[in-house]
Amino acid sequence: MSGEMGLRERKRQQTYQSVSDTAVALFLERGFDGVSVAEIAAAAGISKPTLFRYFPAKEDLVLYRFADHEDEAARVVAAGRAEGLAPLGALHAHFRRGLERRDPVTGLSDNPHVLAYHGLLYGTPSLVARLYGYQDRSERALAAELGDGLGARLAAGQIAAVQRILAMENWSRIAAGESADALYPQAADAADRAFAQLREGLVAQYGEPRR
Repeated sequence: MSGEMGLRERKRQQTYQSVSDTAVALFLERGFDGVSVAEIAAAAGISKPTLFRYFPAKEDLVLYRFADHEDEAARVVAAGRAEGLAPLGALHAHFRRGLERRDPVTGLSDNPHVLAYHGLLYGTPSLVARLYGYQDRSERALAAELGDGLGARLAAGQIAAVQRILAMENWSRIAAGESADALYPQAADAADRAFAQLREGLVAQYGEPRR
């Protein structure tokens, strides 16, 4: 039975990915507002009601690519704690590894498909608005992992802001024509300085979040 459920879940995830990829391809070709949900369903080979069972809102078709990242910071902190790493140390190392592999989440990717996707995302007001909800849930998950109270929530907000600003700076520079490889040394240095500044500020205010 467990194997059957595993197969069912894999098929479900494949459907999510396939429908999202179909939608994003159409949006990149014709713009977010230029494609209807009915057209996406037809292109994906499913009915419109079925599409809405997978994706309640049109914006979710685009933001599905962020689904695996929503609780990423919280997972990094939990894994780091198991290895004896403080939260900021674990998150800093994780961000640096992301830069090294040109992870799109860090903004340091000049892959044409990634750049086109970012242009769609940040150039569509309804998608930006929907992204705020994702960011809020991500911060809440991180705060819960860091500890209890206002201190943990403030720390999570500051950490998320630093990561977001670093990623947006990288993305804006690459969108302006710089290459990821050429920008990497500066991006890595900026990340080191940002996390050092963050660590000093958090410790000065109320100590680093619990290990």
